Amino acid sequence: MTPVDPSIVRFRDLVAAAAAHVESRKQEINDLNVFPVADGDTGDNMALTLRSVVEELDAVLAEGITLNVGGGREELVRRLARAALLGARGNSGVILSQLIRGAAEELVARPGELIRPPLVAAALAGASRRGYDSVRQPVEGTILTVVREMAGAASHAVAQLDPGQLGTPADDAEQSFALAIVIGEAIAAGLRALDEGPELLPALKEAGVVDAGGFGLLVLFAGVIRFLRQGQPGGDFDIPHYAAARLEGLSHASETFRFCTNFAVTGPHLDARRVRNELARMGDSIIVVVGDEQTLKIHVHTDDPDAAMALFDGTGEVSRVDVADMDAQVAARTGRSVAAAEALAAATVERERTTSAVLAVVSGAGLIGAFSDEGAIVVDGGATMNPSTADLVAAIDAAPADEVVLLPNNSNVRMAADRAAELAGKPTVVVPTRSQQAGLAAVAAALDDEPAADSAAAIEAEVAELTIGGVAPAARPDPSGRFAVGDALGYVDEELVAWGRPEDVLRTVLERTTDDGREFVVLASGEGAPLSDDDVVRLAPEGSEPELLAGGQTAWWWLVATG
Repeated sequence: MTPVDPSIVRFRDLVAAAAAHVESRKQEINDLNVFPVADGDTGDNMALTLRSVVEELDAVLAEGITLNVGGGREELVRRLARAALLGARGNSGVILSQLIRGAAEELVARPGELIRPPLVAAALAGASRRGYDSVRQPVEGTILTVVREMAGAASHAVAQLDPGQLGTPADDAEQSFALAIVIGEAIAAGLRALDEGPELLPALKEAGVVDAGGFGLLVLFAGVIRFLRQGQPGGDFDIPHYAAARLEGLSHASETFRFCTNFAVTGPHLDARRVRNELARMGDSIIVVVGDEQTLKIHVHTDDPDAAMALFDGTGEVSRVDVADMDAQVAARTGRSVAAAEALAAATVERERTTSAVLAVVSGAGLIGAFSDEGAIVVDGGATMNPSTADLVAAIDAAPADEVVLLPNNSNVRMAADRAAELAGKPTVVVPTRSQQAGLAAVAAALDDEPAADSAAAIEAEVAELTIGGVAPAARPDPSGRFAVGDALGYVDEELVAWGRPEDVLRTVLERTTDDGREFVVLASGEGAPLSDDDVVRLAPEGSEPELLAGGQTAWWWLVATG
């Protein structure tokens, strides 16, 4: 049996506890995303990033690496930083990976030093520096502000410790006690920064939420405190719930029950506390959101969704029912991953090698086909449009070209794309396309026989001439009361311009994207679009003659690009 280093085992268990706590509250983190279209996945992305770190720690233990033999500490830190980055999805996952990298760099800089309070403070400071450096234009009120304030508080807490608490701990319990003091002070400062975030970032204030990434980081450290204090007073430590609506209850994510069940209830005498207690007898991952005195929103993992809804027989009207088979979701997700990898391999084998190739992140069967028809190699982003950094690196390296132009086609993929370009084994240029319709409208400008820089410049010039629009269902209500869940939202160049009935909103978007004589380049309909193609054509401005593509995307009913 391969010997294991007990220090790495303890560290692995600490990281696993933090990851599990983020996993248990990831939907709450997701729900804090400001954008009202259903793309809120900060919690999922942070959980996946941490999961990659835990898996790498398991591999390290299996290989018998030790901290103080043959550069083991340096190798451990290097591998964890790389695992976090390659596993990162979305901007939130990439930023978290950079925080992990910054902390890891401090650990490497102090070889042989035990993890004591001063090292924790230094690691937080390193994480903050690396986090700010990783973002082109740092925005205050976000996770960056939270980690900076945590670092400052940790340093102050170390300065206030007893000299005896700064020395070498006698055992794990003594080490845990001292670390918990410093991390607890850091969390307190982070909470203050989180609460002040809406005053620094108007988008948060308008939506009535705090920053999702900052909240997720504090959830992570709450998991660390729970590990350090397990079996001791404070072992149930946690941070408050934050949401636009008041949360009445939340439990851990389910690994036992099959159906993720969501529904709304309206009635005159609804008792949230009683409902939560009764739901606890038939499932877990329970959230009861109180909308007002006569409205509840229910989330529960259970094997019997009908029984959960039957709790309200005679007391309330159940509506907006959404039941998902989580076993089937996992199987489908695995199948999609395998199919995407096989499709990518087939596409690259069949293509002739060129000077440069376009690699595009795409979601939706119709859009995937359209990008492929234009000569692009597709990375299937799935419903969330969030491939990992590792997915992108693998696709770049597999592309049959000397250089690659990468189109993220989503602002939330941009940071992962930038990091993939840095890590890939061939020159890669990222064109910062922020939408699929922009990428599709511009990809025809690519120059296969020219260097990637020239091809990217041609695509970027094409994108600059486009006007982009879209219509999507609202995934959450507007705090100002302009729209409710399910209403249509219309965007032009990322500005919300209309809301209400789908036909009215789509008409406005089509008019605004063609008001200077522009012609349609892309008009893609998505899954569940509530109007027929004929209805869409009738809504288009006279003379525009739109042609619809069955895009198959999930979050948007229609995607529009004109040029």
